[in-house]
Amino acid sequence: MIAHGNPLLLQAALFFAAAVLAVMISHRVGLGAIAGYLLAGIAIGPWGFALVGDPARIQAFAELGVVFLLFVIGLELEPKRLWSMRVPLVGMGTAQVLGTIALVVAAGWALGVDLRVALLAGMALSLSSTALALQPLIERGALATQGGRASFAILLFQDLALLPMLALVPFLAVGGERLGYGWRDFFYPGAVIAATLVFGHYLARPVFRHIARTRLREIFTAFALFLVLGIALGFEAVGLSMGLGAFLAGVLLAESEYRHEIEAAVEPFKGLLLGLFFMSVGLSADFAVLREQPLLIVGLLLALYALKSAVLALIAWQAKIPLAERPLFVLLLAQGGEFAFVLLGPAAGGRILPKEVSDVLILVVALSMLASPLLLLLHGRLFEARRAAKEKRAPDTPQAGKVILAGLGRIGQVVARLLDASGYPPTVLDGDPDQVEQCRKVGFRVFYGDATRLDLLHAAGARSAAFLIVTLDDANATTRLAQIARKHFPQLRVIARAHDMRHMFELRDLGIEIMERETWHSALKLGEAALAAISGDAGRAARATRTFVEHDRDVVDQLYEVHRSTPDARISVSNRLRDQLGRILKDKRKKGTDPGLSRV
Repeated sequence: MIAHGNPLLLQAALFFAAAVLAVMISHRVGLGAIAGYLLAGIAIGPWGFALVGDPARIQAFAELGVVFLLFVIGLELEPKRLWSMRVPLVGMGTAQVLGTIALVVAAGWALGVDLRVALLAGMALSLSSTALALQPLIERGALATQGGRASFAILLFQDLALLPMLALVPFLAVGGERLGYGWRDFFYPGAVIAATLVFGHYLARPVFRHIARTRLREIFTAFALFLVLGIALGFEAVGLSMGLGAFLAGVLLAESEYRHEIEAAVEPFKGLLLGLFFMSVGLSADFAVLREQPLLIVGLLLALYALKSAVLALIAWQAKIPLAERPLFVLLLAQGGEFAFVLLGPAAGGRILPKEVSDVLILVVALSMLASPLLLLLHGRLFEARRAAKEKRAPDTPQAGKVILAGLGRIGQVVARLLDASGYPPTVLDGDPDQVEQCRKVGFRVFYGDATRLDLLHAAGARSAAFLIVTLDDANATTRLAQIARKHFPQLRVIARAHDMRHMFELRDLGIEIMERETWHSALKLGEAALAAISGDAGRAARATRTFVEHDRDVVDQLYEVHRSTPDARISVSNRLRDQLGRILKDKRKKGTDPGLSRV
């Protein structure tokens, strides 16, 4: 036993060790990270090795994981994107949430449960796990399918529906308790919301812009964390949900040029805290209820899957989702979700729900989240393998919005303008805050950040994008970005700006097939114009230019072979090929096709 030690550090080490071990084992058997976090919490909690005696001590801190999750969700909700999804978002989302609530309330009424208790239970159980459902969609490449888009729309609606649910919870107090409200209960929350709107819209972006100019990434991260925590604490101080404040802050910054950089700064903290949140759920799950009433818990778990599956199957039929996609659609959304704990957590003291009801519902939701990865694993083995054996999926056709462009300098601007005018507007990343601000004014969808950062590429959607166009001014940064893209996003087709022939060879060594030397075409046109002026014959200049282009292709191929085999011979080979071009042009002049310079 260690005689001296910081209890906080010891507990942190315990949580990190349990999380790493459990998540690695969970991934190994195909269950995913969330199941690993839940199992880690169970293992170190009162019903496992009892290494943590009081789970309530970390629950308040662990709730920050949901706060950061809601902030990131808010960052993703650009008004244009929401508007384009309005039909499936409102239609299918409303049908799923209200349909599930209606069935749960009806079942509770039939069993004699208080209607307010049944309504709160229905709201909690109608929510699915965004974190649990999105990962399989991304890993299986199913977001582009009709079922995947429908799943995403419903998950997004559930995230939005949480906000009015949180506002409604205080009005559902049971046991004869009546919540009293005075003018302060409305004035202070209104003032905090107004202050958040003003700060987020008018002050946050200038502060981010000033910090970006300092190039101090740690200060940028510190301000992003302060923004989330400050607004969340302000909302909590006036009796509102911290998650509601974080979500509102994210929405206000959704159209900011710093959105991806903010998301990349917050993402590591969100991931760790959300993992801690799931571990706290595993810690707080009361398995004594399962031991005492196993039939009740199993029955409620099956009822949850049955009710939500019935609603989802009806939605899938009405939306004409292909039959092959419906099982995954139902499985992804039929389980309970992390936001159920946000709604049910305050009820543990019995102010809104009796504690025994709250414990039962929390356990049912936690078990459904543990069962979901197992069901998805079973689905993958039964359905995915069978489909893969019967048919080979055709390559996806690149669509507008699937292009990331790194660098918006002189070359990048031309590329971005051409793509945008052709109906393929790219997501642009650039590290110059002044350049970002100017280009956003003329309509480019550009975001501030260092494109060579892996977390920023994730935030910009590189995992689901089809093309990465690199037009950075720094050759080393271009090579580094190409290496990152080839390693972490193998589906990305990289198109790169090469700074010279040697740089082009470096990119070819990395497997980049499409690249252009930055000065090649401008130098070629300038040389053609010069030859036309000197010789007095534009036709001869055009023919000589065509010959030069054809010869240069052979030069590049031969020099690349030399570069790979004997780099020291590059200069001698270059001289030989240059003399060869001179002989080719001289032979053409002798044949009478090109007049000599003597005519000048």
